[in-house]
Amino acid sequence: MIIEVIAIRVEDVEIAAASGADRIELVTGIAEGGLTPSVGLVEAAVKASSLPVNVMVRPHSQSFCYSESDMTIMLRDIEVIRAAGAAGIVIGSLDVDGDIHIGQLERFIRTAEGLDITFHRAFDEVQDKQTALHVLAQYPQISRVLTAGGTLPALQSTESIRALQETSHGLAIKIMGGYGLNGDNVSDFLRATGVPEVHFGSGVRHNGSFLEGIASERIARIRTILNGAS
Repeated sequence: MIIEVIAIRVEDVEIAAASGADRIELVTGIAEGGLTPSVGLVEAAVKASSLPVNVMVRPHSQSFCYSESDMTIMLRDIEVIRAAGAAGIVIGSLDVDGDIHIGQLERFIRTAEGLDITFHRAFDEVQDKQTALHVLAQYPQISRVLTAGGTLPALQSTESIRALQETSHGLAIKIMGGYGLNGDNVSDFLRATGVPEVHFGSGVRHNGSFLEGIASERIARIRTILNGAS
């Protein structure tokens, strides 16, 4: 069972690594849902521990529809992220109809050659998630989809996530559940969905707030719960 933790500072990476996390999602602008961090932060995060660091590639929070200017920036960011030694990227792109933007996705994939790829919660704005999952699964470079099953917290969308998880069994792609998960609800969430990976943000921080640091005991508790569930 994989625990992914959002980091916004180098200290987050160090604490998460020491507490039982398996992977880092590195972002900045968390109040806007996560934006691309600086190259300095990416380089420092990669050096801070042996955990794989997957870096958000998102130039703004206006939407998941990107202009050609946005694309130029995002593709360059991917090149810089790879050069900094990150393990992967976290991306997502939708067209004007709210479906996966296949053309932009393929450009991301080509530029990210050799990097692990997570398709982020842009997926949750797609109406037909089953079709979208099959589209993403056509690309072996995409390892997983991060989803809450919709726009509500993940624990309120377990039926949708369970359906996606069952579909993923026949596909070369994983489902990672996230949004609103913590040590108090993760056990129920896993029983309801069966996902192999879980994603934590404010739920592993002091007072459940991104204004405060990661609480090592919260990650350790989740690790213990997941070890017992495996």
